[in-house]
Amino acid sequence: MDRKEIQKLESFFRRRFAMKDISVRQRPRKDDSAEVYFGDEFVGVVFRDDEEGDLSYNFTMAILDIDLEDV
Repeated sequence: MDRKEIQKLESFFRRRFAMKDISVRQRPRKDDSAEVYFGDEFVGVVFRDDEEGDLSYNFTMAILDIDLEDV
């Protein structure tokens, strides 16, 4: 993913979740995905899927059981 694409994704996440602290960052040596952070905390990976000309993005986020105890 190039910087322009990452900026579009970051804007989308910020609007969708109404959180200004969300950032999308390039991954070292990977061009098909980027990392998503809330502040300084890594929360997931967004993958670029461009099969047969249909472009989409898949966001994967792990939720630890200890994080659910705070709810």
